[in-house]
Amino acid sequence: MKTTRRHFLKVGGALASAFSLAPYFSKAATPATKPLVISTWNFGKAANVEAWKVLSTNGRALDAVELGVHVPEGDPTETSVGLGGLPDRDGRVTLDACIMDEFSNCGSVACLEHIVHPISVARKVMEKTPHVMLVGDGALQFALANGFKKENLLTAESEKAWKEWIKKSEYKPIANIENHDTIGMLALDMKQNLSGACTTSGMAYKMHGRVGDSPIIGAGLFVDNEIGAATSSGLGEEVIRIVGSHLVVELMRQGNSPQQACEIAVKRVVKNQPEKSKSIQVGFLAINKNGEYGAYALQKGFTYALYSNEIPNKVFEANSYYK
Repeated sequence: MKTTRRHFLKVGGALASAFSLAPYFSKAATPATKPLVISTWNFGKAANVEAWKVLSTNGRALDAVELGVHVPEGDPTETSVGLGGLPDRDGRVTLDACIMDEFSNCGSVACLEHIVHPISVARKVMEKTPHVMLVGDGALQFALANGFKKENLLTAESEKAWKEWIKKSEYKPIANIENHDTIGMLALDMKQNLSGACTTSGMAYKMHGRVGDSPIIGAGLFVDNEIGAATSSGLGEEVIRIVGSHLVVELMRQGNSPQQACEIAVKRVVKNQPEKSKSIQVGFLAINKNGEYGAYALQKGFTYALYSNEIPNKVFEANSYYK
């Protein structure tokens, strides 16, 4: 058979296109067949238990992450999420949260007061409004109109800590001890669909009205059902600067593993803030459609909890840039 120049170029172009797309398609080549849930910090272990009840009964990843993060949101002893969260410098507990499903639907609330479960308000924003984010009093009025109960979120313990803080009003957060703030949770269900949730009371003793990365889609959380999902924790301002969670997912799209993607994102923070990065914490957590996962942080001490059939809810410490 005679091979014409046109035929040769056509075949060559098709092969080149196939090779250029190989990293993208490789992510979906061998999908996982079992569910997985992963979440930030030690309190993620209890949250994973609730999420697993949904996943292990063939439930949807979106329901799993919502119910999972309800656990720390409703725990008055957790001072960085929901009820019991440390207040801002005016003594007001303000909450931020976002949620995202397998269809790229997403909802968010920021600077929300008086509602124990902001993640569920965020889901209502996603499902019942044409918007992605509601903030402040508008978010509260929306929550009340949708049946949420107005409550006092400032516990006696958090109020005592705040009154002690205002004696000097020194704003010097310590990495991993105060202000790690966030639970981010990612889940892969039996239908191989991804969803994620992120919820926090924000930085303790922040300026009133401050919002970090946690409720911002692409910063504190991002889900792409073809590729993977990522979430973050730590100093939100630095995560926002690099649109961190979206960056991690896009790095996975380019062929990086979840672990590699998290490491590259952390190194981006170091590149942007070489001196500041030595004294702050930022951590990323990611999973892909294969059920592979990764975690990496600036400083030692960033932990995450993993629950799967093979690993029944165990806490791990992520590797870090600074040793």
